[in-house]
Amino acid sequence: MKLSGSYQINLEKQKVWEALNDPEILRKSIPGCEDFKKKSDTEFTATATNKIGPFNASFTGDIELKEIDAPNSYVIQGSGNSPVGFANGEAKVKLEVSEGGTKLIYEVEANVGGKIAQVGSRLIDMTAKKMADIFFGKFSELILTEKISEEIKIEDKKESKIKISTQDMKKPNNKILIYITGLVLLGIAIYLLI
Repeated sequence: MKLSGSYQINLEKQKVWEALNDPEILRKSIPGCEDFKKKSDTEFTATATNKIGPFNASFTGDIELKEIDAPNSYVIQGSGNSPVGFANGEAKVKLEVSEGGTKLIYEVEANVGGKIAQVGSRLIDMTAKKMADIFFGKFSELILTEKISEEIKIEDKKESKIKISTQDMKKPNNKILIYITGLVLLGIAIYLLI
């Protein structure tokens, strides 16, 4: 099975690259992902359950990143087993600066076997395309949401600094008023004594 596509993500390339290497974002993006663990900087294990034709397939497998050219591209190799079959393959992922953001381009080659292969290549291709759309749609949503929350935190910090600054300005004004009031009272007392 071969599959290819691209997605436009409205973030700078470096941010997209970092997200592609973030285990938590990947876990949340993989359809049906139940477990995603980082074994090393380039190796992960994952468990995901998805419906493929009449089968509810729960795959457990290993994923390895190869041919890493940060922040431009890498190759993801993976293999997984399930009671209804197996799957293995690789995906070439490439990032390009495009239209004020980043274009993520992927090419996937995968093999499936066992009972799952009996559902037919057309159904497997449709399911794979659907899962790729879900993955990249969720991935884009997560990293854009993360960017927005970072921007909100930055704005909140700026606002709190502005509040602190205006409070600091009020404190000296209060001290000046107290000082002036004290001088006026002292002046009145001296005037009455004379």
